[in-house]
Amino acid sequence: MKIQSFGAAEVVTGSCHHIQTKEATFLVDCGMFQGKNEEKNYQPLGFEASEIDFVLITHGHLDHVGRLPLLYKEGFNGIIYATKATIDIAKVVLADAANLMQEDYITRYKKAIRRGEKAAKPLYEPKDVREMFKKIEFVEVEYNKKIKLTKNIQAIFKDAGHILGSSIIKLTIKDKEKKVLTFSGDLGNRHNDILPAPTIIKKTDYLFCESTYGDRNHRPFKESIKEFRKEILSTLDKNGNVIIPSFAIERTQEVLCALKDMYKEGLLPKGTQVFLDSPMAIKATNVYVKYHKKLSSKCNKYLKKDGHIFEFEILKYTTKVDQSKKINNVNSKAIIIAGSGMCNGGRILHHFKNRIWNPNNTVIFVGYQAEGTLGRKLVNGEKWINIYNEEIVVQSKIVTINGFSAHADQSELLEWIEPMKNNLKAIFLIHGEKEKQQIFKQKIIEKFDIKTHIVEPQEVIGV
Repeated sequence: MKIQSFGAAEVVTGSCHHIQTKEATFLVDCGMFQGKNEEKNYQPLGFEASEIDFVLITHGHLDHVGRLPLLYKEGFNGIIYATKATIDIAKVVLADAANLMQEDYITRYKKAIRRGEKAAKPLYEPKDVREMFKKIEFVEVEYNKKIKLTKNIQAIFKDAGHILGSSIIKLTIKDKEKKVLTFSGDLGNRHNDILPAPTIIKKTDYLFCESTYGDRNHRPFKESIKEFRKEILSTLDKNGNVIIPSFAIERTQEVLCALKDMYKEGLLPKGTQVFLDSPMAIKATNVYVKYHKKLSSKCNKYLKKDGHIFEFEILKYTTKVDQSKKINNVNSKAIIIAGSGMCNGGRILHHFKNRIWNPNNTVIFVGYQAEGTLGRKLVNGEKWINIYNEEIVVQSKIVTINGFSAHADQSELLEWIEPMKNNLKAIFLIHGEKEKQQIFKQKIIEKFDIKTHIVEPQEVIGV
């Protein structure tokens, strides 16, 4: 069989792995590129969409599902397999992506017309997303249950602990001989308050492993919570405001849990207001509540005790634009959680425009910032940023707390690989920046002496 990665090869985003056997041609994920690689979304997929028999989805993040409507537009008419929670999250994520692309196109179109130029059309429109979910067959899978995809291809989805519904996908394929391939998807940080740890895999022949944080270890979660509390309280004590760019799925729910704990313990000073200013994050949070049985015992204890998991008295959800604008009238002691997580769009930009020049304020990053994003620039110490064609000085304190990451770090990845070491023939590294993958590759070889290869874009791998 042949495997080619048309995304997430030497980069983190754009997950799309093309597998061809004598019996079927299929994909694991079909995600969107983000950050400096966004232009790749407008390049050809690299294969004929109509020839794809089915797609297996590891989870609902945009960089794993973002090009599904494009795949459909270009002729895909097969089956999509995913957990029920992943399908629900994908509906939220893809509708939001289509709306943002449509809004961005309208803005670019007006500017292009004035210059006598043409504007590139969006990858897809909201109607394409609606049509895809209506016309394409989505099969809901359950963890740990074998699925017969074809006569000689079988899959089993295991809990990856990354976000709600996220999966490790283990494939058993009889081509010339029986082979077992495992795609890690994105593996979760086992030290979190929301989800269980990633499922242990004991036997596989070939492992396609994520490597986002293959070069480092996160700070312990308890230390990260301690730092998070310290930064928030020191900012509020000087009547400043805290701005948290947050990914709508998983990270937002982690942050809400951490803030709810602080509120319940009486740590937040009188007059503090917390705003979740992200329609997408609010919808995602509702999906998490819907699947509360999949969440941690802590979440379910809150549900039983309070009647809800993430809400608390001083938290306000702002869905409408005018509600979001009113936050500008709050001069002090506001904690604002807004998207997008990498600051490349969304309401976070408005809050930066109104607050990032103020030295009394603090911006707390709690997630990965891809190369080329505004978030990455701020983390790297950028002193001036351009928002809506206005140069704005960065005088707020910029803090990164990586213990909130929904990704496993280097030590956790190595621990996850260890039970497979005696059966593994090779490890293929995907979902990582190349320089970090090189560090992780060396660690794997030193620890396990297993053949390890960094997958190149569109490289043909035969197994």
